[in-house]
Amino acid sequence: MLPALILTLAALGIALLRLWAYRAQLLEMVRVLEETPPESNLCLTVRMPGTAPRRLCQAVNKRLEEGRQLRLETQERERELKYTMVCISHDIRTPLAGAMGYLQLLEGEPDRQTEYLGIVRKRLEELEPLLEELFLYTRLQGGALPLECGEMAALPPLWDALAEFYPQLEAAGVEPALRFDREDLKVWASPEALGRVYRNLIANALRHGGRGLEVSGREGEICFSNELRPGPRPDPEHLFDRFYQSSPAQAKGGAGLGLSIVRELMARMGGRVSAQITGDILEIRLAFKHT
Repeated sequence: MLPALILTLAALGIALLRLWAYRAQLLEMVRVLEETPPESNLCLTVRMPGTAPRRLCQAVNKRLEEGRQLRLETQERERELKYTMVCISHDIRTPLAGAMGYLQLLEGEPDRQTEYLGIVRKRLEELEPLLEELFLYTRLQGGALPLECGEMAALPPLWDALAEFYPQLEAAGVEPALRFDREDLKVWASPEALGRVYRNLIANALRHGGRGLEVSGREGEICFSNELRPGPRPDPEHLFDRFYQSSPAQAKGGAGLGLSIVRELMARMGGRVSAQITGDILEIRLAFKHT
């Protein structure tokens, strides 16, 4: 009887010591979590034996790492937004300053009201695409633009985009050449996103290209090609970077985000975009997700 009692008491003592050790370890983990700043690369360790304490420690460390990555991503987005705002602020201030200047002239020369008001209206209209690109880009970067993709006809959004740019194309003397293997070509895309991709590529060809614009397509792929203007050649590897300009002196209009938006939208639709230069011809190729 006595030996059994002694064994029972010994087992109870061991259990109590283990519980005390568990409590001490948990209190130590709580202290470390409370005293360590959130931006720290904290990683908890455990000295207690057994599977349960190790799993608890691993789960806490996993949550800490996820929180740290989320903070880093948030900080990166904030830096991206600040950088974007700084880079685009000049493009926004230029038409605003022009409009304000003509408003001041209008006060001193009321007889030229119609002329000056027309110029002010034009300057303010230049702001619309700049702000639209900035708004769309920030939504894309913030993940606030969900896209509903599916198999759709590739050509109707292209007709709409070309019709929208008809006055600019006519003024530039550009008559687009369209070459498609089939008129019922289908791609995996979002109608709104694909329309935006087309419009940005047409605007880019008008803004930075020479005469001529060809749009061709085959199964799963659409290519925009246009003649380059004389002067510095763009680097295809950086063409889709934000605010990239091969020749700032030749750049005019736009926020410098058009091709970056094309890349983001294509990636969101499961596709990709690439560029290459052959002679004097720039080709921008859209490769869509295979279904």
